Amino acid sequence: MSGGLFARAQLQGQEALRAALLDLAAQLLAAEGPAALTMRRIATAAGCSTTVLYRHFGAKGGIAEALYQEGFDRLRRSLEAVPPSADPPAHLADLGRAYRENALTERNLYQVMFAGLIPGFTPTPEARAVAAASLEVLREAVRACAETGAFRPDVDVEEVTDVIWAAAHGSITLELAGHFTARTAERRYRTLTRAAVAAFLVRENGSP
Repeated sequence: MSGGLFARAQLQGQEALRAALLDLAAQLLAAEGPAALTMRRIATAAGCSTTVLYRHFGAKGGIAEALYQEGFDRLRRSLEAVPPSADPPAHLADLGRAYRENALTERNLYQVMFAGLIPGFTPTPEARAVAAASLEVLREAVRACAETGAFRPDVDVEEVTDVIWAAAHGSITLELAGHFTARTAERRYRTLTRAAVAAFLVRENGSP
């Protein structure tokens, strides 16, 4: 939270500056709680004027909205960065690993996205649309598995996507809360997500 953050990020352009300010706001939120999300507190930590924050985010409510959307935007980009594969189930597994890696890398934003760290904040319809779009990559991977016959013919793509997401999110939530040790967290995640996928797979003999 160096006072030079503003000067350094400004040299990289407005998008880099905005991302850096959001990272700082998320760090303050995690370290000090919702009371830290004031224009003055963030500006002081960033080494800039409150005018810079108002220009980028409008007001305190705008910062909350921006944190929420930025978290889901980063999640979408991390999933989109997973290389394609000719093996749909393998690609789905790769996306699962990327989802966890993003959550651990962006844990402060992840808490804003899912843990309700900002009292009174309700995402706008636009923000919820950004959140929904972040899972489109996962949904398409599930659809590819269904279309190539990896899943039972009666499966619903939306249901499969939601179940896998729920398994992943549940495991990550426990990990971030410290209920899984560093040695076991990855294995628990892999077991849970594989079990979620297995519930919809065609058996080896080809029967549902």
